[in-house]
Amino acid sequence: MKFSKKQKEILKSYLRSVSAATVTTLLALVADVRPELSVLAGAIVAPLMRYFDSTDRTFGINSK
Repeated sequence: MKFSKKQKEILKSYLRSVSAATVTTLLALVADVRPELSVLAGAIVAPLMRYFDSTDRTFGINSK
């Protein structure tokens, strides 16, 4: 199965959202962190993942 560049970007965006939701859920349920802090941590995960993505030319580390 081949993905176009646009489909790859959509998939990466979706996976970032899933990872942020996963972090929030795990911190709230498993680690028993206060809900406010787990939501804050989840909100930080997706932008950090995008920033550290070396292939993201618009926002990542290699952006101009």
